[in-house]
Amino acid sequence: MYLLDANVFIEAKNFYYRFDTFPAFWDWLDAEQANGNLASARPIFEELTKGNDELSQWARERKDSGWFIPVDDSQTQQIFIDVAAWVMNGSFREHAKTDFLSGGDPWLIARAISMGATVVTHEKLVDRNIRRKVKIPNVCDAFGVECLDTFDLLNALGARF
Repeated sequence: MYLLDANVFIEAKNFYYRFDTFPAFWDWLDAEQANGNLASARPIFEELTKGNDELSQWARERKDSGWFIPVDDSQTQQIFIDVAAWVMNGSFREHAKTDFLSGGDPWLIARAISMGATVVTHEKLVDRNIRRKVKIPNVCDAFGVECLDTFDLLNALGARF
């Protein structure tokens, strides 16, 4: 199972796989989700639906489809506490800690840990001593969670368009 970060959807919409020119990508996402290979976390849904564009509409249409997995189970909640403690105890700047913990990223990671899933994001692993921003791959690395980008996901699942 692969859990997708908001930036996977956002960058696809804005750059690589625009809805009007590459509908096959979005159909592929839905097919892989229906096959149980892809999902995201409910807080990512909240991030995607803040806007009023094609992507927010796409997400709203899938609200109760199984695309966006709840994070209210006790295991995910406990793991979120562990992730938050790791971030708070890190050498990150205070605004970086606040920004990270106020979004969907820590929930995505916690849900991936609870499910044994791989996180998919366009963020890259950076210097482990970074202070200015908490990056998903750095947190995943600290918790032993596999992390890859959209292009590696397409390859892993054998996508052909």
